[in-house]
Amino acid sequence: MTTIKFSTIAGAVLLASACSQITSNNNTDTQTTQQQIQPPVAQKVPHVTQIHGYELVDNYHWLRDDSRSSEKVLTHLEQENRYADVKLAPIETLRETLFEEIKNKIAKDDRSVPYKRGDYYYFSEVKGDQEYRNFYRSKSADGSNATEIFNANKQAEGQSYYALGAISISPDGKLMAFAEDTLSRRIYTISIKNLDTGEIYTDKLEGAADSIEWGSDNRSLYYIKKDPVTLLGYQVYRHVLGQEQSQDELVYEEKDNTYYTYLEKSKEGSEIYIVHDSTEAKGVSVIDANNPNAQPQRLLPRTKGHEYSLIKQGDFYFIYTNDNAVNFKLMKAHKNDVADKRKWKTIIAHNPDAKLEEVELFNQHLVYQSRVEGIGTLNVLDLKTKQHKALTFKDPAYMVSMTGNRTLDSQFVRVSYQSLTTPKTIYDIDLTTLKKTQRKQTKVLGDFNANDYASERLFIEARDGTKVPVTLVYKKATFKKDGTNPLLQYGYGSYGSTRDPYFRVSTLSLLDRGFVYAIAHIRGSQALGRPWYEDGKKLNKKNTFNDFIDVTKALTESGYGDPKRLYARGGSAGGLLMGAVINQEPELYHGVHSAVPFVDVINTMLDESLPLTTNEYDEWGNPNDKVYFDYMRSYSPYDQVSAQNYPNMLVTTGLHDSQVQYFEPAKWVAKLREYKTDDNTLLLKTDMSAGHGGASGRFKRIHDIALSYGFIIGLAEGKL
Repeated sequence: MTTIKFSTIAGAVLLASACSQITSNNNTDTQTTQQQIQPPVAQKVPHVTQIHGYELVDNYHWLRDDSRSSEKVLTHLEQENRYADVKLAPIETLRETLFEEIKNKIAKDDRSVPYKRGDYYYFSEVKGDQEYRNFYRSKSADGSNATEIFNANKQAEGQSYYALGAISISPDGKLMAFAEDTLSRRIYTISIKNLDTGEIYTDKLEGAADSIEWGSDNRSLYYIKKDPVTLLGYQVYRHVLGQEQSQDELVYEEKDNTYYTYLEKSKEGSEIYIVHDSTEAKGVSVIDANNPNAQPQRLLPRTKGHEYSLIKQGDFYFIYTNDNAVNFKLMKAHKNDVADKRKWKTIIAHNPDAKLEEVELFNQHLVYQSRVEGIGTLNVLDLKTKQHKALTFKDPAYMVSMTGNRTLDSQFVRVSYQSLTTPKTIYDIDLTTLKKTQRKQTKVLGDFNANDYASERLFIEARDGTKVPVTLVYKKATFKKDGTNPLLQYGYGSYGSTRDPYFRVSTLSLLDRGFVYAIAHIRGSQALGRPWYEDGKKLNKKNTFNDFIDVTKALTESGYGDPKRLYARGGSAGGLLMGAVINQEPELYHGVHSAVPFVDVINTMLDESLPLTTNEYDEWGNPNDKVYFDYMRSYSPYDQVSAQNYPNMLVTTGLHDSQVQYFEPAKWVAKLREYKTDDNTLLLKTDMSAGHGGASGRFKRIHDIALSYGFIIGLAEGKL
């Protein structure tokens, strides 16, 4: 019998299933096996929804099993995994090579730069073959003589999946609350550890969100419980050390299911904020952290269309707001005048050409980030002199953010900087002189030299005349700009989330094989400000898909990519992008990887029991309204599958995904198999122990990358 290596999480079950399909003839080779094995054919069981006078027929609705225990459903997913393994056998060696290649570029020992909080400096570290980071603290700024406060690798032992969520240290530095998820459903259990004795208390807070804040008494702990059906965090509880969870006090309950709820704390520690966040509104309720019996208060009414947050400094608040400012502005008011907008004073005025994105407050300075022509820029404002100074960086396109700034009394701002050619670099920047001190740059092992690669920033005109920013990178020695390089294009374009050009060591494996890698900053993000987002959602959603396609065509016409070796990749809402694009231009791409894809738009948005529904009516629209139903149906990947040729496709998902449920991609693949008229590869890979974020652990995740890149490289090299 031919030996085939199987690397899926389905293990022996899949291996046995695969072997039952392979002839026992010793002369049977992999190619023959591939020809013989047939793709799974899902049973068609009509499920009819009557809406707006239309009969919506879903033949694969039966693949939804909320319990994840149906033998029929699990068997179908295992058959898909088995089929994928056999079809991927020709690139098994390539995948192993990619895994080792990527892994060997990553330093096994890595320590973060310590940051100060209270009397200690905190940092994390990973060593050797450890999958997870362990956490430490020290009285020294350099982290010497540190004490381990949390060992995630020990906590993960025996778990097929492990994720450490929030860690919250009590104000006196003696206790630590931590949240853990062992199922990948983003439902956490919160535990409490005594950092002096190492004791784990008996307090267990189940069914929680990844959000924890301490009261000033070091005994009160605020956390959020999730709805077990919708998985939305909606109830804020106050827990007192030593009491049963059933005795915890409910201090706030969100009645509007279009809002997300999470917790924050003011930098000086006197206030806890319950953040109310929906697509088109955001506000806070304030809890006095010094009062263990405090109830939340709203200093400013929560209104539709208004998004704001508060930054406390003494008796004043800085107010980050979009009130009459589509790209946001920063105002200031006394604590007694926050509700009276007439008494607000302008600190950073609204700029219609640059979105104000982030603000970090210090005693004497304020650092703010604005996005100018798609690039995040940092500026320092001296609060006494009112002078603004800009920080400068070298790359044509880059990602910069503020990180680890936990104290008000500091003369430095800590910044994380990276680009497609520059590994992540941590700087401490003097707030007066703007002098940069490099604290760390992520090591890339092997023969990596940033000068071997080049990055470009382009603006490409879409079909409606809109200019779309694009960032791309390639290896100088292999790039010819004559239309012979394979090209992989990535996109997202939803929720106003901007995908900045950050460094990924795994991308080097593509570039070293002659690929051009491009990020299309399409509408639906906020790359060019808030209007860029508005122009790519609801009834403007198709702009997102059109932008992506137009960028690909323009890059090809300009010689950046081989028309016969164009590839696309996107995940979650970016998976919807992939689905819409291949329905619209099915023969443009040679191959597509759609990860955890949101593809069944109408059925999902009609079901309020799903996490990806009520909070997102303002993103996609509500299909109960006919105008949105008609528009959604015109682009929904699942609804628009038709009898036509489709590109080679890899679809990946996780059985326990809490965001985009596994049955969306499973149904989509089943329908694609029914309708497609080509012989191209169509694979569904389900990780039976993971969720929306994929496998846990730093090396385990590399297997996911090796699968994705192996599929794309295998197609480009004619191995699949």
